[in-house]
Amino acid sequence: MSIRPLDSLPPTETLEIENGLSLVPRVRLDLTVYPASPSVTKPIDEWKLKRTLIDFLKNSLFVPEEDLRIRRVKDLKNRKRDDPLALGTLFIRDLGSLAGTKGEKNDGEDAKKALEEFFDWRRRIVEKMDGIELNIEGLKFRLKAAVPASDDFDGMKKDWEEFYALRNRGYSKSGRHEPDTIVIRGVPSRWFAEPRVSSKPSMLVTHTIFSTFGRIRNLNVAEDDYLGKDADEDGADIISGLHCKIVVQFEKFWDFYNTLKVLCCRSLQKQGSRLWADFEVTWDRDGFFRNTPSQIQKRSGREMAPAHYRSEAPRRQQHISRLSSDDMPRKRFKE
Repeated sequence: MSIRPLDSLPPTETLEIENGLSLVPRVRLDLTVYPASPSVTKPIDEWKLKRTLIDFLKNSLFVPEEDLRIRRVKDLKNRKRDDPLALGTLFIRDLGSLAGTKGEKNDGEDAKKALEEFFDWRRRIVEKMDGIELNIEGLKFRLKAAVPASDDFDGMKKDWEEFYALRNRGYSKSGRHEPDTIVIRGVPSRWFAEPRVSSKPSMLVTHTIFSTFGRIRNLNVAEDDYLGKDADEDGADIISGLHCKIVVQFEKFWDFYNTLKVLCCRSLQKQGSRLWADFEVTWDRDGFFRNTPSQIQKRSGREMAPAHYRSEAPRRQQHISRLSSDDMPRKRFKE
């Protein structure tokens, strides 16, 4: 399957990849609701909060009810003075007003301009929602809106530049260090499984899907029950094995760079399915593959080889020193 150059892909365009999967653009905002007065300790009504926010946005945005998720804080007795009353996530999937002209005319400069317009539009949405006051049943609440770290590509880029800045000092012998590994969480396991074989994620299928972005050095996929901030506090509805965690290490930095940039601000959708997979993506700063048993064994082998060579040399010299010309080894004869 041919895939268009990632560096010329507009942020509002859907990207079709392998195995019937598509990366669909969207905007995600994390919402936090605080009481306007610290004395308010009454539980917030999630449905009324959703209706209030949807009514607030309807003049500029169309947001279906299923794309606004609110989870209230249930344990109010142990809530501290500055803690929120509710957490939420807003997904904006209708980006038609931002979509530019598609076709062969799109080049790197057009994509860069479209990306700037997209970020500027998202910034205005955040500024419009951040700090607004909500009146629900006579009680006033304050809303905080922010772009999550997994959707902030520039923020992640700044993080890894600062992270490797110290490591790259005096790199003449070991070479320059740059990130090359992405971590994805919250995608359905069955979308990366072999059809009619198993519901568990397959290494082969996952490799086929991500190899369209570039040459892969290492790959790991496993079942993962992590659901991020939107997980149910009670945990009663969580079914093990529904989601998987994927770690991909690319051979080239720019394949890593473009892939991470494309995965940011997009959701995964399966052909023939109405389900959206609003995954979280980030770069690997912990050295996932560096700490695997195979890599540890390789490093141990490299470290032990010189020591083994040195340990043989004194033993050989000691043996030779015993064999002088005046003291030849005695031959043994059978009596």
